[in-house]
Amino acid sequence: MESKSFFKSWGAEYVAAGAVRFRLWASGQDRATLRLSGRDTEMSSRGDGWFELLATGVAPRAEYNFVLADGTVVPDPASRAQKGDVNGPSLVIDPTRYHWRNTEWHGRPWEETVVYEMHIGTFTPEGTFQAAIGKLPYLAELGITMIELLPLSQFGGSRGWGYDGVLLYAPHSAYGAPEDVKDFVDAAHGHGLSVVLDIVLNHFGPEGNYLPFLAPDFFHKERMTPWGAGIAYDVDAVRRYIVEAPLYWLEEFNLDGLRFDAIDQIEDISPKHVLMEIAERIRAEITNRPIHLTTEDSRNVIFLHPRGEDGSVPLFNGEWNDDFHNAVHVFATGETHAYYNDFAREPERLVARVLAEGFAYQGEVSPQTGQKRGVKSTGQPPVAFVDFIQNHDQVGNRAQGERLIELAGADRTKVLLAALLFSPHIPLLFMGEEYGETRPFLFFTDFHGALARAVREGRGKEFEGHAGHEGESVPDPNAKKTFEMSKLDWKKPDSKVGSDWLALTRELLALRLKHVVPLLATAGGNAGRVVEIAEGFLAVTWTFPKGTLSMALNIGETSRTLPGQPGETIFAWPKAANDLPRNAIIIRLASGDAK
Repeated sequence: MESKSFFKSWGAEYVAAGAVRFRLWASGQDRATLRLSGRDTEMSSRGDGWFELLATGVAPRAEYNFVLADGTVVPDPASRAQKGDVNGPSLVIDPTRYHWRNTEWHGRPWEETVVYEMHIGTFTPEGTFQAAIGKLPYLAELGITMIELLPLSQFGGSRGWGYDGVLLYAPHSAYGAPEDVKDFVDAAHGHGLSVVLDIVLNHFGPEGNYLPFLAPDFFHKERMTPWGAGIAYDVDAVRRYIVEAPLYWLEEFNLDGLRFDAIDQIEDISPKHVLMEIAERIRAEITNRPIHLTTEDSRNVIFLHPRGEDGSVPLFNGEWNDDFHNAVHVFATGETHAYYNDFAREPERLVARVLAEGFAYQGEVSPQTGQKRGVKSTGQPPVAFVDFIQNHDQVGNRAQGERLIELAGADRTKVLLAALLFSPHIPLLFMGEEYGETRPFLFFTDFHGALARAVREGRGKEFEGHAGHEGESVPDPNAKKTFEMSKLDWKKPDSKVGSDWLALTRELLALRLKHVVPLLATAGGNAGRVVEIAEGFLAVTWTFPKGTLSMALNIGETSRTLPGQPGETIFAWPKAANDLPRNAIIIRLASGDAK
């Protein structure tokens, strides 16, 4: 099939052969000029802050900018691609020139999902989409079913996590051209892998954001987020820019879904919340394949994740479950600083509750904030929760970027990995976790001057008194070495230690596919039950129409007698026994009529 053009309200679009319509919303400007291939032409005002120009004879990848009344030259806020960095020329892209190869791809059902979170810049030594394509057979053979890419929107500099994007429609040029993104997605589909994208709709980064000059009313200055003034989602032109971006990424790049970052910071006073409109439009407009949508939200809410009577998903599939990670982290490491303080008391009980019911906090008061957090989540199906024992945030937001294996030890981490992959929730692995990667994943940026100094100093102050800092200097986010240290070590999977980890991960994923996935399509809420908890020990059972799944694990100092859970043992590590020794887990499965 050929790519079809996705017509946007903003930006440059081919409307006929060689004819491109340029549209810009610049409500703070009296006039705007298009600089196309070195030639300036004043744009026509269409009212309400919109400027437009139809140009003919425009070749694909032609360079263009917008010139403001004071002579300031800016990129297109809706650029499809940049020639180089975020401040340079935008490029006209003709999407119809790309020819997809794996045209029979129709997606995978949500219950099969095993997410692999990937940062393109550090996944391979080259840090590009083309290099990452070579690793796709490895991921497919391992048992991964979905790749989740950290944000791709063009940001300042060449190195960064991606959460400071400013050109929401343009793939970050350091990773490759838009065609390289499509090659990656196409190749992934050829290996049976879904691809979803982490998208940031709650703020713009500090470098290359010209929207305050173009249109000051793009933001509500009286409403602040942790990153600056809140976006004015209730303003029509702004809403078009935000709502159309997720649709653009899904349609243009044939993606299988999106993860919406920190939606608790998306404050919208419109009659219909912008996230509801986005989800409803995606469900209505993309019907040729399953689209999987997840949210990150510190509030522990469920109203965005309803299910139809037939199990259908009208809005979002699931929620990133930070409660699972935080409870497991305290359980495994004993750390109780910052937000881990909420999980300091009886972490075993909280881990068991999360596994059985979804959230740890379901309306209880958070010790850290003194405020109630969360709602009752027992009625949610288990696949409404995306769980992880580590991810980019929780690793990278440590001062030294340590992974869990460095904090809890290999044996304990293996038990927790097994718990993650046998849980009926949707599991997520952070790149390298599958082979026991020990290299850190640090916070890195590529800023300069005063901005670089502010980021460096702010990062140091952030960790004063935190575990993982303890008087050590925090790596400079802007140093290239910090970025290089965060790249995966692809020699380790070939080592004895790495290959043993890979064998365990492969076994766990194969058993999940065989035994757990068949339970999930019909799995409803109120299925989990905490059987027993003790220091370092917990046991949970889930009863579904197609079977009963049970888990018991022990990371305590003493052995524990196995509780009476139904079914036959399908996995035990290190081995099956009447007692559960230190750093051990056992999984059982009973048929659907077992009680």
